[in-house]
Amino acid sequence: MFVSKKFYYITLLRDPVSRYLSEWRHVQRGATWKTSLHMCDGRTPTPEELPSCYEGSDWSGCTLQQFMDCPYNLANNRQVRMLADLSLVGCYNMSTVPEKKRAQLLLESAKKNLRDMAFFGLTEYQRKTQFLFERTFRLRFIRPFMQYNSTRAAGVDLDNTTVQRIEELNELDMELYDYARDLFQQRYQYTRQQERRQQRIKNHLQQSHQGLGLGVNLWPSHGRQSSVSTLEDGEGEREEGEEGGRTEEAGSRLPTEDYMNQIINR
Repeated sequence: MFVSKKFYYITLLRDPVSRYLSEWRHVQRGATWKTSLHMCDGRTPTPEELPSCYEGSDWSGCTLQQFMDCPYNLANNRQVRMLADLSLVGCYNMSTVPEKKRAQLLLESAKKNLRDMAFFGLTEYQRKTQFLFERTFRLRFIRPFMQYNSTRAAGVDLDNTTVQRIEELNELDMELYDYARDLFQQRYQYTRQQERRQQRIKNHLQQSHQGLGLGVNLWPSHGRQSSVSTLEDGEGEREEGEEGGRTEEAGSRLPTEDYMNQIINR
């Protein structure tokens, strides 16, 4: 008997400056992407379309300045490029579409693909990412996600000029991340509001049954499920206070209201 499989497309985004610095550190230690084919429209890019930033087997020991100075560095706007449909702009052939139009097409394509994914999270919001992942796929992790701020990227001491330069090199990623963060907060707030609404309905029904004497257990529940729910509700309140985020009316229709249906069947 053939059983169809469901494929869920998900991704995690990261603050573009931190992600860029992390990749630089990775390359500095000798990492390469030589095994990546960069396939697009059935072919790999030519050396002219995708020149190398270095000679030799790797770019180990490169300085941040050298990393930023290479115009062909795929670290620039990597998140947009990896989320977008490169076929729209002629893949890696920069002469197909004017630069400004190319950037616009890539950014809009990346935004659309992000919206259409079953789930996406943000590295800077680990607990909210866990919350949304668990509610989207109806599962629970054994341990809570931890927010680690002591990363290699965080350990790099930069002046304002360097930070500004990195932001310029990743202008599209900066726009995508701002968009993603807003959409992420909307999804989080909407899901929280739905849970609260369901809990209020449940509490109202329990109170109604008790008033009618329908045999509802009058003793407070000490079961494991009840404790977990109470704890999570408190944690969610603290997260909202710490991280903020735009609150939407529970009854309003958000662009993420039906994101559970973004599934590809095979």
